[in-house]
Amino acid sequence: MKKLFLASLVTVLMVSCKKTTNDKQVARPVVQEVNVYTHRHYPADQNLFNTFETQTGIKVNVVNASADELIQKMTQEGNRSPADVLITVDAGRLVRAANSDLLQSINSEILNTTVPSYLRDENNRWFALTKRARIIAYSKDRVKPEQLSTYEDLGANVWNKKILVRSSGNIYNQSLLASIIAHTDEATAKNWAEQVLNNMARAPKGNDRDQVKAVVAGEGDIAIVNTYYIGKLLNSKDPEEIKAGQGVGIFFPNQQGRGTHINISGAGVAKYAPNKANAIKFLEFLVSKEAQKVFANTNYEYPVNPEVPASSLLESWGTFKEDKLNLSALGEHNKKAVILFDQVGWK
Repeated sequence: MKKLFLASLVTVLMVSCKKTTNDKQVARPVVQEVNVYTHRHYPADQNLFNTFETQTGIKVNVVNASADELIQKMTQEGNRSPADVLITVDAGRLVRAANSDLLQSINSEILNTTVPSYLRDENNRWFALTKRARIIAYSKDRVKPEQLSTYEDLGANVWNKKILVRSSGNIYNQSLLASIIAHTDEATAKNWAEQVLNNMARAPKGNDRDQVKAVVAGEGDIAIVNTYYIGKLLNSKDPEEIKAGQGVGIFFPNQQGRGTHINISGAGVAKYAPNKANAIKFLEFLVSKEAQKVFANTNYEYPVNPEVPASSLLESWGTFKEDKLNLSALGEHNKKAVILFDQVGWK
């Protein structure tokens, strides 16, 4: 009789297991942890994760890889994915993850009231954690800031053979062009890309820091870069990088119009998050005043929490009008941007 009972129990468990596997989400034991898939790789982030663990008792398990690799990993894992949170840089990638049905809509009063509406998905599938402004870094020796005005003006003859910028494969450039498409049309955006290409001082190569170094080395006079890279250069342990950061001025384009293009680091809760409540709590912590100060002061990014001021370094660059285009548009127009870059020959 006992053997029969055990056999029946095993059968019930097997059937239960099979049924659960076929359901949308696999049952998992309750554990106080949150599994974070992140593209970011900064010491400041790990410090924040440690603080979250100390304050909540929730262990933060981190998987680091590029955004594309993480999105691919989540896609392959499907409903068995252990991911609770996806953190990436660039809104376009977050839109891609949301459109691939990898993120879920969540209801958090803290996130909804802290993160401005244009910095989050309209269905609350992702939220900005930090902002980066894409600005013009100019040679203090050869360019006067009054010579600069807008992104569109970079196509003028005065900048012929003087512009430095990374490749079109870079997501920051794709998002900048996507924003131009969103504000104007594809023909205008294509014309802009072609004009900037014609004014480049050299073929695109390197990252944003390399563009700044090239300005200081005299290879070009201006560079299109994200602000936080300047902060990283100025606070580097390498004297040459500090010198590069000190050699350029920062100009915020389009201040008389739509404002300077901004991009973000952001995060969303994974669709099959086994620790959803912990994931939401984790995101709420990352937009808190405490965490936002860390992002601002140690990684030189602009806080998304309106109650947190920028760091003293960022404030020294002055306040600026930012483009408040809903960042979902960057993802919506990403494919068009890539095609336009290809059509004009911007490698």
